[in-house]
Amino acid sequence: MAPPANRRSGYSRRAQYGTFFGYVAGVIGAIVGAGLLILSVSGNGLFTGLRTTASDAGSTPGRIAAGTRAAGGSLFEVLAGYFTYGVENARLKREVALARVRLAEQAALADENRRLKATLALTAGDAGPRPVATSWLIGSTASSTRRYATISAGSGAGVRPGMPVRTALGLVGRVLEVGHRTARILLITDTESVVPVRRAIDGVPAFATGRPDGSLQLRLISLGINPLKIGDAFVTSGAGGLYWPGTPIAVVTALTRDGAVARVLSDPAASEIVVVQPQWNPVDDPSLAPPPDPTARSQPRRAKHG
Repeated sequence: MAPPANRRSGYSRRAQYGTFFGYVAGVIGAIVGAGLLILSVSGNGLFTGLRTTASDAGSTPGRIAAGTRAAGGSLFEVLAGYFTYGVENARLKREVALARVRLAEQAALADENRRLKATLALTAGDAGPRPVATSWLIGSTASSTRRYATISAGSGAGVRPGMPVRTALGLVGRVLEVGHRTARILLITDTESVVPVRRAIDGVPAFATGRPDGSLQLRLISLGINPLKIGDAFVTSGAGGLYWPGTPIAVVTALTRDGAVARVLSDPAASEIVVVQPQWNPVDDPSLAPPPDPTARSQPRRAKHG
């Protein structure tokens, strides 16, 4: 017959010893744990050596584990970059192209603001005439044998044939034909254009006519020794009316027997905004009126005697 399962330990000496030693081990463990707790709370350096020894012993496996993680992360990044290289490269190329476009737009805006400021200063100046109209130069025939241009202002803006047209840099031409919203300009570089000019520093007179290559031919009025030099600046003289005196027109680039070849300051191919001025009439200009004679005195009228 098998012994019952709930048999007490008193019937087996081995079981009794096992129970006894279990209680003894529990009591000893509790005492040792209490002692260790008291020592740790007291704050002394009894376990410093043990902790540093354990830390030193675990440093090598820690470095190996850290190196393994770093190598694994680098390998993952390399694999991810390999698979995403094409997409990322295309995105970066698009960003660089867009940045270049934005930079070009900013440069164009800065240049346009500079030209607009120069034109505003020209129209707001007190020394020159009041402009009739400010318009865009919307077309030109710079490559043709005849040189014309079209502006976006016509008779509706007060433009009339014969009016001079200029930019902030200098003279462009004169109005030839007028429509309601546009006008045709005869450029100073046309071979049929003749503009009276003078040297800016001393007033040496000459005539500026257009050349087929887009430059100007300066012909001196007084023949003899050519006094011109490369780099001399010429302005309109105002002789005969039409063009306002003192308007910049060209700079000498080469000398000839009877004058010089000059480069136009206001190139129509590079001009966008132009100003239409009224015709200059020396008779109507009050600045050219002779000063009053201080010696002239009015004689008193004598009374008539009957």
